[in-house]
Amino acid sequence: MTRKPLPFFFALFILSALLAGCSSNSTSTGTCPCPSSGVCDCPASPQGTVYMTMTDDPPAGVTILSFQVTLANATLMSSSGPPGVSLLNNIDMATDTTPPQIDVTQLQALSTFLSSAQVAPGTYTNLSLTFTNPQLVIYNQSDSALGTSCAVGSVCELGPASSTTLGFGSAPFPVTVSTSSALGFAIDINLNAVIQPDFSLNLAAANGVTISELSSPPAAPQFGSITGTVRTVTPSTDVFTLTAPWGGSFNIATTTSTAFNNFPSSACTTPAIGCLADGQIVTVAVSSMTATGYGGVLTATSVDYVQAATAQTVEGTIIQSGPSASTLSPTPWQLTLILHANPAGTTGFPLGGVATVLVQGGATYSIDSNGFTIPSGLTFTSSSDLAVGQNVTVTVEPSTVSVTGTGPGSGSATWGPPPSVSFSASAVELEPTQLTGTITGTASGTTSFTLGATGTFFAPWPMPSAVSSYDVDTTGQTAFTGFTPDTFSGVASNDFVSVSGWLFPPASGGSTPTIAAQSVVLRPTQTY
Repeated sequence: MTRKPLPFFFALFILSALLAGCSSNSTSTGTCPCPSSGVCDCPASPQGTVYMTMTDDPPAGVTILSFQVTLANATLMSSSGPPGVSLLNNIDMATDTTPPQIDVTQLQALSTFLSSAQVAPGTYTNLSLTFTNPQLVIYNQSDSALGTSCAVGSVCELGPASSTTLGFGSAPFPVTVSTSSALGFAIDINLNAVIQPDFSLNLAAANGVTISELSSPPAAPQFGSITGTVRTVTPSTDVFTLTAPWGGSFNIATTTSTAFNNFPSSACTTPAIGCLADGQIVTVAVSSMTATGYGGVLTATSVDYVQAATAQTVEGTIIQSGPSASTLSPTPWQLTLILHANPAGTTGFPLGGVATVLVQGGATYSIDSNGFTIPSGLTFTSSSDLAVGQNVTVTVEPSTVSVTGTGPGSGSATWGPPPSVSFSASAVELEPTQLTGTITGTASGTTSFTLGATGTFFAPWPMPSAVSSYDVDTTGQTAFTGFTPDTFSGVASNDFVSVSGWLFPPASGGSTPTIAAQSVVLRPTQTY
């Protein structure tokens, strides 16, 4: 078979900074002023605060259903003093056995915040990264099977390979961390180099992982977002603690400008920090960070409700959609999802796995708009609004969960069917979809453009092969990054872009889906 090029990148951003304050209403005192309700391990002397986020620079022409990778270790090394400082040191590795696992295909126009760490001031000569469990999931629409277990027309996973530790000691190193300066790195994974001609994975391949220094301060959306569990809420200081699924804990400060989105009336009537409760799952968009030399807090632009403490939700991309064969009345709708997120970290929902979901006849449908105003005429109210390529969060009926397949096996590094699970769902919520392609034209007199389809090599995601383009609607709320200027007026035909937005099926009688874009990121032009 012929393999098309797969230039695919993600970036890990590390930022060291010290500003004034330990919460939204405190100032630096030269002592350890962390909120008593928050997470703060005060060292003996002031420290630099190092943050990590992750994003992705994706390919044009091909699409991967899922590429999961675990960041097992990130260590700054110095030529003198301590042997190394873990940038994951806000994660209690003694009790949290699952380090950050990231699906980089979901970060084409977004970023995810990974960690904050206290780092002693000084000069550091290199960075060591350990990646484990890289897993590739595709739909094989090529002209031949892959190995003995990935037939044409099937969804396949390349099982986890062995761990890889990489060291980076050339430019931009050496670097200096202090209590008053900012420092950032971008670490890129190039899947065109990582994926070998036989589709095996080699993170140590030449140019497979590279590092460069970021400008300071970084621009949005590099801070990214965190989804996790609320553990401690202190309304008097406008600070709460958030625990990520892998165990990282963060102090989150809210301000009068923080938006609280999608909270049900049962949680609160006035959107504010009082809406939060222990055990809730929320997504926090990070706008800035502050530190005192003794730890730091993140300031939230928005806090978006995901689920109650007693609920179970999972997020995935629809790869099949249609009426089920069930004899129940009303007839359930059946979805096949590639799972990308399990906010509560519940076992039994493997990331990168395939879920068969029966959406009950009385299910509710909604849009997780996160404060974004969806353009008029775009609705999501019933099964007729479901489409292949959409990202959705579904509310799971726990008693219906059944594991139907365990996947190719840990450490096998061979092709096989991905892990699979089935369950019923009582609610479906539309989430932003990530798409990348070339702008083929702009609509005169509007703030809309046409995005060329990203290719069918790994169809059916993001859409069936019959779809050749998407109508992208932007609004005054859409964030533009990398353009000159960073507004719609900076957009031009032939720009290679990533779009994050809510995907809607074609209107009746039409053939072109519509994306309501919350963000548009300009990418370097790709060559094929």
